[in-house]
Amino acid sequence: MSEGNRILKIGLPMGSLSEPTLNLFAKAGYQIQGAARSLRPSIDDPEIQVRLIRAQEIGRYVDHGFLDCGITGLDWIAENAAKVHVICDLRYSKVSSNPTRWVLVVPNDSPIRTVQDLEGKRIAAEATGLVESYLKAKGVKAEVEFSWGATEVKVPELVDAIVDITETGSSLKANNLRIVDTLMESYPQFVANPGSYEDEWKREKMERLALLLRGALLARDLVGLKLNLPENQLQNVLDCLPSLRLPTVSHLAHDGWVAVEAVINEKTVRDLIPALKALGAEGIIEYPLNKVVY
Repeated sequence: MSEGNRILKIGLPMGSLSEPTLNLFAKAGYQIQGAARSLRPSIDDPEIQVRLIRAQEIGRYVDHGFLDCGITGLDWIAENAAKVHVICDLRYSKVSSNPTRWVLVVPNDSPIRTVQDLEGKRIAAEATGLVESYLKAKGVKAEVEFSWGATEVKVPELVDAIVDITETGSSLKANNLRIVDTLMESYPQFVANPGSYEDEWKREKMERLALLLRGALLARDLVGLKLNLPENQLQNVLDCLPSLRLPTVSHLAHDGWVAVEAVINEKTVRDLIPALKALGAEGIIEYPLNKVVY
């Protein structure tokens, strides 16, 4: 492959995971434009081509070599039995940092309490392969039918149970449904076609991208904090500062004063800043972070 023709083809998920994925790429330093209008949006890296594809299909297209790499859930990789190289986990989801879960669900008033109670019953699911593997492992024989969507409304009139995907469980509760068991927890994974990963240029390109994506995720709940304080209060500040690493301390031009800079969890800031102020800190600045890389 000539240097001028080097292109990395990457598949990114459409649907509910699209916006958080595009936001993650932006934090990592990649601006993707036109995703709302085109399945081939532009990206500000001439060596990358982006394709927006349903997450259910990305693993298969990476496996078959139509894409060099892609981001899709562990669940859909398993559902498609896709043979891919996992570069890294990316621990984010639609609305939080929690994993999505595939759960076995029945109405609240259903007599079904365990998976064994589904012997000879009917189950609707989009990921039929996951369900069939789960039932086989549990020694239960039940009819599994593919669901095209709106799975929650199919119980109890059409099927005895469903297997659906949830993040918080709030939608299931709102629909008067009860979780019987969890089949799988899943995060997105950055995966590569094994052949593409053997290519030195593509492998380095993917590893660099993975480094930046992981750095963006790590920075998600962190902020930077700067402050000035009398040097005689330094140890007291260090004792109460929950720094990610030891903070940076430097002397100011004004004798007897130091500047302190640290990376901390954002959730601690509202309690920490008043405490720092009480210790004599001044010029306290909190600022957001895009990436944290070790």
